[in-house]
Parts: sequence; structure tokens; C-alpha cells
Amino acid sequence: MDLNKLTLFGLVKGHMGWLTRRQEVLAQNVANADTPKYKPQDLKALNFKDMMRKQQQTQLNAVTTSPMHMAGARRATSPFAGEENRTPYETAPDGNAVVLEEQMAKIGETQMQYQLTNELYRKHIGMIKIAIGKGR
Repeated sequence: MDLNKLTLFGLVKGHMGWLTRRQEVLAQNVANADTPKYKPQDLKALNFKDMMRKQQQTQLNAVTTSPMHMAGARRATSPFAGEENRTPYETAPDGNAVVLEEQMAKIGETQMQYQLTNELYRKHIGMIKIAIGKGR
């Protein structure tokens, strides 16, 4: 049974992917906290309506079964849109707009959301196990 074919699990997986990508972007901001003229970035907030639409539009990549086959074009590495913070809280004299406290607060928020999403995923797996008689 492929759980990704169930809409709920697909949405949870998509949200976890978004949270993982956001953590990478925020870590990049912290890593560049001393880089002159660096502007912090963040991902565009997830929209439930867009997630549902994307879940229904399944994109398939070509599969190669022989070394003679061409791989074809692959999808982009990250399906999530990024955005630059256009109104930074403060900017250093060298043009760097990274505020470490703000970035750390966002990292903490992302970690809490990831733990919540992971717990929801585990609870749903548990409910399916109970439903098929293999719970506990």
C-alpha cells in the first residue's frame, strides 16, 4: 500500500518537505550573518488551496530501464518558491540585513511545526494500523 497516494499523507509529506526546505533557507541566512550586502531569504508561506491543487496535479519523471535510455528533463530540485525580505528589521552598515534573533525565532517555529506534522503523521499511521487490526 502506497501511503503517498492517500491525499492526507501526500499533504503531510508536502508540508514536511516545505518545512525542511525552509530550515535550509534559514540556516543559509544564519551562515551569511556576516556577509556584506546579504539579504535574508525565506520561503513563501504555504497555501492550503495551492497544496491541494498541486496534490491533484501529479507530475511524473521519466524512468530509465536501460543504460541506453536518455533520462530526460527532471523537475526542479525545490518546488517551493523563495522570497526575499523586502522590509528588513534592521540593516548593518555593511548592508547585511540578517538579524540573528529573528532567524533563530523562525528556526524554532519551523522545528515546532515539523514536530507537530511528524506527530500527526505517526498518529495517522497508528489509526490505519488499528483499522486493519495490527495496532499497538
